Amino acid sequence: MASYVRRSYLILYNAASAVAWATVLGRVIAVFLFRGPTLVPVSVDTFVRNTQSFAALEILHSLLGIVPSPVFTTFLQVFSRLAVVWGITYPFPEVTVSPFYSSMLAAWASTEVVRYSLFALKESGFPIPYWMQWLRYSAFTVLYPVGITSELAEMYLAYSGPAGHRAQWAPWLIAAYASTYIPFAPLLFSHMVTQRRKQLGGGKANGKAKKSQ
Repeated sequence: MASYVRRSYLILYNAASAVAWATVLGRVIAVFLFRGPTLVPVSVDTFVRNTQSFAALEILHSLLGIVPSPVFTTFLQVFSRLAVVWGITYPFPEVTVSPFYSSMLAAWASTEVVRYSLFALKESGFPIPYWMQWLRYSAFTVLYPVGITSELAEMYLAYSGPAGHRAQWAPWLIAAYASTYIPFAPLLFSHMVTQRRKQLGGGKANGKAKKSQ
């Protein structure tokens, strides 16, 4: 019974998250192409902030053992985005009109649509298409650098612009947080490289996908 409840919950959670991030990706692409980057935050800012906040449940999932994800890396992945959406783009909306805001969200959303879709299929017991597994454990080589660069660019725009006008300490806080990317960004990237080796075996299908989040 407990296993059934756990699986049903994870199917619902991952499916809902996949739909939410697909909505983010669709809005970003459509508005960016047809209206320009300055209007992207109008269509998606609040929605993406709520969607990313919902992902904080993943820290709880890891802590409670609902999924086998490492607590530390899960915390870093989730917290880093929460810090951006609540600590940078929310208090300093001026930075969201930059194309870097759009590229950041596109990288996040592309990653999450594939990730959550794959996990929902796994928990449902459906076979995982190899192309989806390959994307999950390969696309990060492009999307991760794009996301990290865009996040740092958003921080720089806040640091060099509106932050100093709000409080003298704000630019220093942003600089201090940005400096944490020096040790932690390579750590998270290397974690994904390790996961890729485990899941793809150097590029060949493993046959049966491991249930690692």
